[in-house]
Amino acid sequence: MSMHTWTTRAVHAGKDDLAALGLHAPPIDLSTTYPSHDVVAEAERLDAFAEGHDDGGPPVYGRVANPTVRRFETALAELEGADAAVAFASGMAALSACLLAQVAAGRPHVVGVRPLYGTTDHLLSSGLLGTSVTWAEPDEVASAITDRTGLVVVESPANPTLGEVDLRALAEACGPVPLLADNTFATPVLQRPITLGAGMVLHSATKYLGGHGDVMGGVVACDEPTARALRQVRFMTGGMLHPIAGYELLRGLATLPVRVRAASATAAELARRLADHPRVTRVHYPRVGGAMVSFETSADPVALVAAVRLITPAVSLGSVDSLIQHPASLTHRIMDEVSRKDAGISPDLVRLSVGLEDVDDLWADLTRALDGAGR
Repeated sequence: MSMHTWTTRAVHAGKDDLAALGLHAPPIDLSTTYPSHDVVAEAERLDAFAEGHDDGGPPVYGRVANPTVRRFETALAELEGADAAVAFASGMAALSACLLAQVAAGRPHVVGVRPLYGTTDHLLSSGLLGTSVTWAEPDEVASAITDRTGLVVVESPANPTLGEVDLRALAEACGPVPLLADNTFATPVLQRPITLGAGMVLHSATKYLGGHGDVMGGVVACDEPTARALRQVRFMTGGMLHPIAGYELLRGLATLPVRVRAASATAAELARRLADHPRVTRVHYPRVGGAMVSFETSADPVALVAAVRLITPAVSLGSVDSLIQHPASLTHRIMDEVSRKDAGISPDLVRLSVGLEDVDDLWADLTRALDGAGR
């Protein structure tokens, strides 16, 4: 699929049937229940839903499926090059379903490649869902896999260091064990892990897929057998994406290529300028590109974050406006200090999510904050 064709599909994916329905904008279905006149037939369909199948018809009940959410799932699967996608109420709900599905299949062991998002790291380390984890460098993954390993989990570019992993080589090292790649930072605009051999692609859809800081969701793109297992977990645990969120996320996909490319160009320029600033000791910007920049500073990072005026000091990322935060204090605080050190997360690291503002306005805000944030 050419990049032009892919960009066009981002606008139209999940909406192919609208013209035949006499519609232009996708409808929002807010039903929590659906009429079931043929009880026997609906009982059989409900049994199928409970096993993770989805025939695309009326969902019987809103916790099972939703037509608006299905549109988003169809579109995201197409853009990631996957057979299917399953959406959840948040990125962590999506990850939890992936882990629970492996526990249910008798493969509770996970190999994790640090760094990961702080709560992902904490969930794996805690064993809260019945999993155990072995932390490994990419070249150690093959030897860390056992006959009880259900997943290898990686995030590339990684949160918050923006470190990158050769996903194709890592997928080969995983052998028959699925590689779960968190693609939140790159988005399918810049990287499609399934085309590189990953078995599952995770997004915190709250970030770039939504793109405006006003919707929360998570989604996993995968093959259909994996999707059935994830739908089973969602059916039982109730982590269903709300239909209004599904609508907003589908709308967000239409502008995703434009937003990511514009913000990435600004981020690359800010990374270049930051590298020359006397109070910046190291800049992290991924080869694949993207709208995230992180940097280490000789200034007080907490004071720096507090000093910005145009940029918003806040967690999260991927919005049209720029956000800045101190990972050791917030997004990765839940990890203990030793784990943060193992993951390469310096206490001097600042993470910047670049939005769609003018680059010179952002630079003026950053330099003023850097110059005024003494130790």
